[in-house]
Amino acid sequence: MTGEDLRLAHTLADQADSITMERFRAVDLKVSTKPDLSPVSDADVAVEDAIRATLSRSRPRDAVHGEEREDTGSGPRRWVIDPIDGTKNFVRGVPVWASLIALMDGDEVIVGVVSAPALNRRWWAAKGSGAYTGRSLTSARPCQVSKVGTISDASLSYSSLHGWIESGRGQGFVDLMRDCWRTRAYGDFWSYMLVAEGAVDLAAEPELALHDMAACSIVVTEAGGRFTSVDNVPGPVGPGAIATNGLLHDDVADRLALPEDDENEPTVQI
Repeated sequence: MTGEDLRLAHTLADQADSITMERFRAVDLKVSTKPDLSPVSDADVAVEDAIRATLSRSRPRDAVHGEEREDTGSGPRRWVIDPIDGTKNFVRGVPVWASLIALMDGDEVIVGVVSAPALNRRWWAAKGSGAYTGRSLTSARPCQVSKVGTISDASLSYSSLHGWIESGRGQGFVDLMRDCWRTRAYGDFWSYMLVAEGAVDLAAEPELALHDMAACSIVVTEAGGRFTSVDNVPGPVGPGAIATNGLLHDDVADRLALPEDDENEPTVQI
């Protein structure tokens, strides 16, 4: 059924794109603050509600986990939705944001779609079928990670430095940045899609939720890369994420491991 599920995920992404593009840079966009102090827009909520409504008709037996609403359903099959990954960009008019749609069977992601309509880009993957980018299933090209084999030749993408410092892994991350050939904060979903395309070689973030990672993880792995937590546990289980072309992965994970005396980490030397 994976092929049908992938087609449905594209339909859900089309729904999301229609809503988000109508609300992007809208003068009447409504933005509020969640308890964790992160922003949420009326578009975030509208996208998740629309996707849930479609799933309730098309896959009524499947569970749904989303960022903005309570979990629904039970059973091994679970849709994982991030209606807008990059809401801070969205509300400020920066076009780097995407809707993330994944299907998990137990603990395994079997379908993932990442749709960034303001960039006119979409990426997707299904278990065992490879990863692709394009605007539709009939207009696509394969994604393949890079073959860069050393950190000194590698390009690193990340979101921010503050989270690494707060996690106790700051010095390891700063040292990794120093040793890489190039570093850029492309951020959020885009870091991982660039890894899948081979445009950058590694991406990492210290703290993420399942809805941030599920769709991205299968695109990276089906493109030939590796996706783990910062503790090097495979899959979108957290804490945080490391995504690489595979050749660099264990080296990166070792560098980002918590110091033995993590409670008293020295001041990070930038």
